[in-house]
Amino acid sequence: MEFVHDAVVNKFIILFIFEKMDIALTESSILEICSIQNQWINYMECVQLLASLKDSEFIVEPDMISSNERWYKLTVKGRETIGMFYTRIPESIRNAIVKFAVDNKLLYKRNQEYKSNYYKNKDGSYTVELKILEPLTAESIFEVKIKTDTRHNAILAGKRWKETAASLYQKIYAKIVEEE
Repeated sequence: MEFVHDAVVNKFIILFIFEKMDIALTESSILEICSIQNQWINYMECVQLLASLKDSEFIVEPDMISSNERWYKLTVKGRETIGMFYTRIPESIRNAIVKFAVDNKLLYKRNQEYKSNYYKNKDGSYTVELKILEPLTAESIFEVKIKTDTRHNAILAGKRWKETAASLYQKIYAKIVEEE
């Protein structure tokens, strides 16, 4: 698919993505979705359009962010606007956005909220830090540190974390906090 060269339509595309993904998104996620993975909007134009949409209060960057990354979410004004003007987006792009959102929403949610990092210890082992971050605030709501014997196992733990974080958190929370 080729880039769309109409700035107004491109703004509607970004708003439509927010509406269909139905989650707060980081700036890097939006740029990846629009420019890298799907080539709906040129990368530099997408950066400018995000700023314009924020200035016009169609999207908002919440005040409580405590991470290095900018997060955005759709405002009521943005949702109402896309509700009125989504037909200005070419149908093929609308269909592609809907399909992309259905296929990738959970992946983006995981990538933004489930974080892992590892580092080598003096004894040659690796410590893996696994976190679940609160959307928008980027505050950790759950953290686990484990020690592995190899770098390979540390990397593997990080990959598996994105797939299992939600269910592990739910089980641990139920065992520790909830009454049976």
